[in-house]
Amino acid sequence: MKLHDLKPAPGSTKNRKRVGRGPGGTDKTAGRGHKGQKSRSGAGKGQFFQGGGSTLISRLPKRGFNNVGTVYELVNLAQLDRFEAGAVVDRAAFEQAGLVRRDGRGVKLLARGEVSTALTLHVDAASEAAVKAVEAAGGSVVIAPPKAPHSQETKPR
Repeated sequence: MKLHDLKPAPGSTKNRKRVGRGPGGTDKTAGRGHKGQKSRSGAGKGQFFQGGGSTLISRLPKRGFNNVGTVYELVNLAQLDRFEAGAVVDRAAFEQAGLVRRDGRGVKLLARGEVSTALTLHVDAASEAAVKAVEAAGGSVVIAPPKAPHSQETKPR
């Protein structure tokens, strides 16, 4: 027996329904009825559609706490080798060196690696170990104050 000799068992296959090909029950509207959303090609309701009203998932009470948290661009001590000794390194310098992207996130200094040059670093956050390592090398870390959320007085009326 060879591959080209194989055939399905008699009665195990069925011809597909050829809709819209003349009388016989599936001509004209092709078994979809007349007009309406479900008669259109590719149309249909979404998985959570409930007659146009609010879906069950949006009507249920929400519980818990969604921590939005601050997301930082991370810079390690080992990446600071590219700056000259005594340089003042801020966000613009990190961007120019290609260490952070320009998407407005804060910069956080982490202690992976070693730093050998004295630098003045302006960052939004830093780990304690990173600050100690920079100060041990003769540099300093200036941490920017956190941005306060808008209070009622500062909102325009």
